[in-house]
Amino acid sequence: MTFTAVPLTLYPDMFPGPLGHSMAGRALESGTWHCAPVQIRDFATDKHRTVDDTPAGGGAGMVLKADVLAAAIDHAATAHPGLPVLAMTPRGTPIAQARVRQLAAGPGAIILCGRFEGFDERIFDARPIEEVSMGDIILSGGEMAALLLLDACIRLLPGVMGASASGDDESFEQGLLEYPHYTRPVSWEGHDIPDVLRSGNHKKIAAWRRERAERDTKARRPDLWAAYVAARDGR
Repeated sequence: MTFTAVPLTLYPDMFPGPLGHSMAGRALESGTWHCAPVQIRDFATDKHRTVDDTPAGGGAGMVLKADVLAAAIDHAATAHPGLPVLAMTPRGTPIAQARVRQLAAGPGAIILCGRFEGFDERIFDARPIEEVSMGDIILSGGEMAALLLLDACIRLLPGVMGASASGDDESFEQGLLEYPHYTRPVSWEGHDIPDVLRSGNHKKIAAWRRERAERDTKARRPDLWAAYVAARDGR
């Protein structure tokens, strides 16, 4: 099954962008995934190809029109049936690695990329759309967020990473941040690789990595730590 990415955007030339390089680029060339961007402006109905209008009630900026968005979504859904529709918006639910894995295991996604002040809210009332945020930041548009989301999915597709277990211990996969890594030289500017990692004792190495993952998560991400402890203790 080929994972199909369908970004709905005012800037289709931004895709595949950086995803045309490295692991994602090789996977694209091999047909592991397919990128089919759609120009939202093609679904405007006036001679000026208008996609936005002023906010109802006043205020700064412009808002993407629901009728144009709906036409673009309906076109993409007809051309690529069965794909979930996601909208990149800071008002959405923050994405988590578990959701990324679900998406990567599926046929792909239609990804609506916002611009200006965002979307006419009625599009979410009229179409089944999952609102997704990549974090508590504001970007110039949804394209960069869509690229982040797609990169997170593509690297999990079968055969994309060099080893099937490459992602198993990464941050968030076990509810923890990943343990720190080291490589040669053994000593650098007075800093040494921890002795345990050079011991050859795999049991001790695994225990050290687990302890560091737990310690760093507790210190750096108390929200993750609380959820981890609750799950571990069956609360």
